[in-house]
Amino acid sequence: MSQEFKWGILGTGGIALAFARDLTFLNNHLVAAVGSRTKEKAEEFAIEFPGCTAHGSYEKLVTNPEIDAIYVATPHPMHFTNTILALKAGKPVLCEKPFSINASQARAMVEASIENNVALLEAMWMRFLPHIHQVRKIIASGVLGDIISVTADHGQRLADQGIARLVEPSLAGGALLDLGIYPVSFAHMVLGVPEKVQASAVMTDKGVDASTSILFTYASGAQAILTTTMIAQTPCRAVVSGVNGWLEIDRTFYNPTTMRVHLYDGTTTEYPSNYQGHGLREQAIEFANIVSTGKFESEYLTHKHTLEIMELMDLIRDKIGLKYPGE
Repeated sequence: MSQEFKWGILGTGGIALAFARDLTFLNNHLVAAVGSRTKEKAEEFAIEFPGCTAHGSYEKLVTNPEIDAIYVATPHPMHFTNTILALKAGKPVLCEKPFSINASQARAMVEASIENNVALLEAMWMRFLPHIHQVRKIIASGVLGDIISVTADHGQRLADQGIARLVEPSLAGGALLDLGIYPVSFAHMVLGVPEKVQASAVMTDKGVDASTSILFTYASGAQAILTTTMIAQTPCRAVVSGVNGWLEIDRTFYNPTTMRVHLYDGTTTEYPSNYQGHGLREQAIEFANIVSTGKFESEYLTHKHTLEIMELMDLIRDKIGLKYPGE
């Protein structure tokens, strides 16, 4: 793409800043505007990005005629409202993960995308990274043989850091939605929708999950063993095992990283990484391509995929007894 793509950033938190900074690696993507609930926060964010217009409300941001797309980077419970707001304003939306609180919200978001004829994509940035594209190629090549298992973990020490959105039920807190979405999305990418879902969790005194373990079983006989926790930092690795060998993705599997294939015949193939930056810009490139070609979704993460993942998240929450206020 040679034409400039102008982003409006909805939200001014840590992930919004990380996304905006990663865009600076691209010559044709601009942070053109930012919206916050206060003009002061928007202005503070905009200082770092020359030419960025600060808006003191989300409504003003989404109606800015100079913006090509909106990146929704607010806390989980606000994704639904903020995305619908932008879509109804005719703006394509890249919405942070988890896409929504539940599958019902996700379906309404997809419907709004279709009704307003604008693109919508879940910002599961992992799915668009170079090493994940290579993962797809390796699996598709058949070199691993029939896949028998996927293992992935995502643990960070966050529960004792005083971060309200991670511990409060009213903010859809817990390890599953914030961290567990990565291994769940990875397993879905490799094996699709499971036939059976089992899950167990350790809950906090506020009633959200501190740690959750998940077992997906598939019609093929394959299984996915997934773990997530916000109590402690874990290796954050992933392994895809087949009858002819296995692919191991190093820490941190959902970030740009190294990986290798070990085959049953004893051979090993290394996949090094020389990636620079955070890794959030590939989803921006994909989204800009979608918008510029008049499409409404990405082949790498379709609306159907996102809805399937949110339905799995609902099912896991049901299994562990995690319910949010108002549901």
